[in-house]
Amino acid sequence: MDKLTFIVEEDEQEQRLDVFISENVEEISRSYIQKLISEELIKVNGKKVKPNYRLKEEDLIEAVIPDPQPLVIEAENIPLEIVYEDSDLLVVNKPINMVVHPAAGNYSGTLVNALLYHCQDLSGINGKLRPGIVHRIDKDTSGLLMVAKNDISHQQLARQLKEHTVDRAYLALVHGIVTEPGGIIDAPVGRHPIERKKMAVTLKNSKNAITKYMVKERFRDYSFVECRLETGRTHQIRVHMAYISHPLVGDSLYGYNKRNSLGFDGQALHAYLIGFEHPRTKEKLHFQVDLPDNYQGILDNLRKEDF
Repeated sequence: MDKLTFIVEEDEQEQRLDVFISENVEEISRSYIQKLISEELIKVNGKKVKPNYRLKEEDLIEAVIPDPQPLVIEAENIPLEIVYEDSDLLVVNKPINMVVHPAAGNYSGTLVNALLYHCQDLSGINGKLRPGIVHRIDKDTSGLLMVAKNDISHQQLARQLKEHTVDRAYLALVHGIVTEPGGIIDAPVGRHPIERKKMAVTLKNSKNAITKYMVKERFRDYSFVECRLETGRTHQIRVHMAYISHPLVGDSLYGYNKRNSLGFDGQALHAYLIGFEHPRTKEKLHFQVDLPDNYQGILDNLRKEDF
């Protein structure tokens, strides 16, 4: 079983307990979370509460998540592009269309399955479904991810993410001409009030979210931008760019469905840069990877059309 603890921060108060847990433990359903609350496996400040309990700042949430039965996550011989590896961590360049960790209905072919084949030592903080996974990127996003090999490394890397000291930059192709050279999008992101699979810029049950962007190149109908994250909310870049009327090419959830996708299989978003402090040596590490071939080819075609 997994034992999880959360301390409610100021911008998380007033959320329902079951909603908060569902947004922070995504592999289990909200109905199952309500069952765990009723069975007193999820408590607040050591006390039994109802699923609709409204959180207060500094509330201590303790959750016991029983092991899924009889699920076994199997190691799979899936090729990995490992950019860096030592005894504490890996940096992996995840391809597009690969899910990061198993979840309901998708227990094979994930990055975790590949990692289990490659590594015998992965941190266990995030439980059996997410060994070593410190942070994620979407299935349809490619690029760099940190993976922890032990719990101490996991804790240190997670701390850097929480303190916003990890340098993360993405390359995005968006619809329309972004006229300004760059800017800052400072708009809170939370669960969409109606479409629960989506996130949205909203003031209700949201967290602060800041994205810096800079235009690298303009085409006839598109702009190629670099986005840097100061916070790491779910779908943050996709939501923020759509919010300023420049949704990502190929993003069917926040953009223009599949039309004008230019041949992208997924959204045109690539996590090309990551920088952080090594959890043991304290050395500053930075890594960059090139665009995937398909992405680069589409950019090259756009340049030819505009020539």
